[in-house]
Amino acid sequence: MSTQPDPGATPTSPSEHVPVLAEDRPREAAPGTTVRRFWAVRRIPAALLAAVVLGGAGLLLYDVAAVRAEHSAMAWRRSLADDLASRPLDDVWVLIGAGVAAVLGIWLLVLALTPGLRSVLPMRREHADVRAGLDREAAGLALRDRAMEVSGVQSVRVRTGRSKVNVRAVSHFRELDEVRADLETVLAGGIDELGLAHPPALTVRVARPPRKG
Repeated sequence: MSTQPDPGATPTSPSEHVPVLAEDRPREAAPGTTVRRFWAVRRIPAALLAAVVLGGAGLLLYDVAAVRAEHSAMAWRRSLADDLASRPLDDVWVLIGAGVAAVLGIWLLVLALTPGLRSVLPMRREHADVRAGLDREAAGLALRDRAMEVSGVQSVRVRTGRSKVNVRAVSHFRELDEVRADLETVLAGGIDELGLAHPPALTVRVARPPRKG
């Protein structure tokens, strides 16, 4: 027995029969989600430290194994041990060595506890599974292009930091207060459109071009 299609039925496309799973949809970030800075990998400091530690530990272990095998210790280790045993704690070279070791230790702690990547500004999280960042130089170029659209602006220099944007403009006509007000309005909108998680404060300075001659 064959069946005939109903001529009055509405045709359906194959995509209408594919269920959309909840996990396939991007999850929206919860309101008030804390956006943190990106952490740097720091491959070069880690590689240098690993090379120094590996070389020193390998050399020391080799010398200790040689002594255990009834060979004489290396001259540098005997000289270093004798020198450290004979020098007082207030010796200049002892203090310099201790200071260098302390500075290196503090530097390594700072690298381990700080995120780094100061050139990347974190952006607002629209979805919980997506993190985005904007390069500070790119943000400065975008704001500079917006500032150049203001009437009366001859040149602009933008310095973008993590918490502050400094704008210095040169106006060759119009009143400086009017140009400054327009720049503040335009750049405030431009900063908001960048979508940064922590919008930086804006500082605008406008001056006349230097006189020639």
